[in-house]
Amino acid sequence: MIAKNTLLQAPPYPVEQTVKRLGENLRTARTRRKLTIAKVAQKIGTGPRAVMDAEKGKPSTTIGVYAALLWAYDLLSPLGDLANPLTDEQGLTLASAREKKTRVRKSQGLDSDF
Repeated sequence: MIAKNTLLQAPPYPVEQTVKRLGENLRTARTRRKLTIAKVAQKIGTGPRAVMDAEKGKPSTTIGVYAALLWAYDLLSPLGDLANPLTDEQGLTLASAREKKTRVRKSQGLDSDF
């Protein structure tokens, strides 16, 4: 029996909407550049179906296809900043809370007894 991937069948609504919006944006980028699906597919080394699926925002399309399309349209650089640990406010807060606090002992003064 083959297990079904529920993420691909019914992704969380915000994920579904974001991937669809990305697909629409990629289609707009392609059409503004007056490129055909076949030409873009050839440039990124895949078939036309992968490009069409990405433009439809299908969650089963690999991130490699999305990244390659962004590269083809010279829009890849923002992808490298996604999930940047330096801008992950929640992660930084959690890490800070887990850090061991350095305990400072109160000085007992100097002993001048020689």
